[in-house]
Amino acid sequence: MSLLTVLIWGSSLSFLGYGIAYFMSPKMKEEFKRFGLERVGVIAIIFELLGALGLLVGLKYNLILLISSGGLALLMFLGVAVRIKVKDGLLVSLPAFTFMLVNAYIFAKAL
Repeated sequence: MSLLTVLIWGSSLSFLGYGIAYFMSPKMKEEFKRFGLERVGVIAIIFELLGALGLLVGLKYNLILLISSGGLALLMFLGVAVRIKVKDGLLVSLPAFTFMLVNAYIFAKAL
């Protein structure tokens, strides 16, 4: 299995887990409130779930991989920006930054 395939699966499963956790854990919804994004929380999570599924479909269809990885990279870029805005520390912001880089890498390799 190639590094790219491992990253695709890892990113996809992570976003699927995060998306499911949003609907099961009140703590996840509280984070969106803390960010001032309570009204768009469900929309963001839907995009994350669609992106996660798109990564897997993208293993077969490159255009879907491009759209999904690019969308998730953008979403995580915005996540990093929000964490900077609310003055979160580096350690707390690191997952969003890492997933931004991983999905940007997947996007670049899919070009």
